[in-house]
Amino acid sequence: MTALGAPRLYCHGSKSFEGVSMGRFFAALLLSGIASSALAAEAKQDFTLVNKTGYELNAVFVSPGHADAWGEDVMGRDTLGDGESVHITFKRAEKTCEWDLKVVYTVDDSKAVWHDIDLCSVSKITIRYNKNTDKTTASYD
Repeated sequence: MTALGAPRLYCHGSKSFEGVSMGRFFAALLLSGIASSALAAEAKQDFTLVNKTGYELNAVFVSPGHADAWGEDVMGRDTLGDGESVHITFKRAEKTCEWDLKVVYTVDDSKAVWHDIDLCSVSKITIRYNKNTDKTTASYD
């Protein structure tokens, strides 16, 4: 009886896998899965914005917490009417969960800003305007 070594994975017609052990192959596969999980965790910072203000919005901005680096409008469309919602996705270089949100009203260009929203745990933000207090509030789900 001959002793068999570690199993080898071969791909016929390609020399790129020749001699690669199964252990190394699965280790590489595992590492790629971990990298994919990290990317998926970053994607969790995207959210749905629900407009229940009674007014139309014409811009939405996100910024790392208290950085005031608003960048470009991330709404992905021209306006967001009252009662409508939009899924917000944005590019981020920072690896933080705390983000600021700014919305701009179409009617008078007034703005509402919220600080330190944990977008790693929030998937939906609903905003409402109260005419009596002249305040726009946000609730998080």
